[in-house]
Amino acid sequence: MSNMELINLILIPLYIISIAASLYIIHAHKAYFNERFKVGVVSVFMLAMLFFLIAYTFKMFIVLLIRAAAAFGFGSAELDVWLHYGWTLSQVGTTAGLVSLAWLTWNKRYDLFLILRKADREPEK
Repeated sequence: MSNMELINLILIPLYIISIAASLYIIHAHKAYFNERFKVGVVSVFMLAMLFFLIAYTFKMFIVLLIRAAAAFGFGSAELDVWLHYGWTLSQVGTTAGLVSLAWLTWNKRYDLFLILRKADREPEK
């Protein structure tokens, strides 16, 4: 077994585990987001976390495809171009998510909330 085959044997399962873990986290917080969107107020920190995780999951899926194409020989020049576009887009998303989370953490602004819509109120008399 060559070094590259051994690396693929290690990395491909790790990428799959990373994708599964991030999908689980997103799914586990689904109830929170459903409730918060229904109310119309959501934590900015949680939104940044969700944005980061979605971008990270997409990024891991892209790198899994890059590694699998190399390992199993189904790559092509056109696929390589599209995977690099996907990698670039996902890197922009993960960087934006991390910068947002870092800024919120640095400013200790865990209590910021985004008001999506005004709560239904009875007209004042």
